[in-house]
Amino acid sequence: MSRSATVTRKTGETDITVTLELDGSGQSRIDTGIGFFDHMLEAVTRHGLFDLEVSVQGDLRVDGHHSVEDTGIVIGQAIAQALGDKKGIRRFGQRLLPMDETLALCAIDLCGRPYFVMDAAFDAPMVGDFDTQLVREFFYSVSYSAGMALHLRLLSGENDHHRIEAMFKAFARALDEACSYDERVQGIPSTKGSL
Repeated sequence: MSRSATVTRKTGETDITVTLELDGSGQSRIDTGIGFFDHMLEAVTRHGLFDLEVSVQGDLRVDGHHSVEDTGIVIGQAIAQALGDKKGIRRFGQRLLPMDETLALCAIDLCGRPYFVMDAAFDAPMVGDFDTQLVREFFYSVSYSAGMALHLRLLSGENDHHRIEAMFKAFARALDEACSYDERVQGIPSTKGSL
């Protein structure tokens, strides 16, 4: 059974459509209007082995904030919808991911209770056309609209491109693990019986 979702969100600031297939092969078609952000979402797709299409029309004449934040909201909603009842999933995922001098940690619990913790700092205000403050905004939005506890920690690193990319790739791998099926799991992976 396909675990996929298409979500559209239109506001006075953005018009976004996301199509997500959790059990994909790493194919993507991304157009947010922000080159570095496109690159990060392509990395999530490739390293999480999801199929992802993202189309964003945003108020970039203002800045990238609304486009990135709202894309996070829609991707989070697509994750929640694609997961369905969560029967048989591992629920938890984690990844310690190196990228050159950088080491990033991501841990996820698809518990239905949103919570976000990030311990990372960047030296540059921008990487390409991407405001580094928006890393936090994106992952916060994903965690809350997907209903996941998401922890991101940057353990080392000097280059901001590497720091951010390692965090996105660690997220991709941790999410893939959390979404994957474990044949030993019977029903919902919770003592409460629901997530």
